[in-house]
Amino acid sequence: MKVIRVVAIALTVAMGMGSAAMADGFKDCTKLDKASWKPASEAEAKAKALGYEVRRSKIEGSCYEVYGVKEGKLYELFYSPEDLSLKHTIAK
Repeated sequence: MKVIRVVAIALTVAMGMGSAAMADGFKDCTKLDKASWKPASEAEAKAKALGYEVRRSKIEGSCYEVYGVKEGKLYELFYSPEDLSLKHTIAK
């Protein structure tokens, strides 16, 4: 019984650490209320202007996360909805 409990605890801890590692960790772009945000389409337009082929975008925390392809490589671009400044880029 004790072995089962130890294994269950170890699995719970491992799953929690695994899900934290899966997150990109960049979610804080602005403190403004969503009613004050600029449209997500403008973040997509900025990515296109930088040469990315935009696949999709979504809200991640307080950022616009734009998925784009450039030179055959996938990127995640994080824009502030406050001023549409590029805060972070992750190459996949």
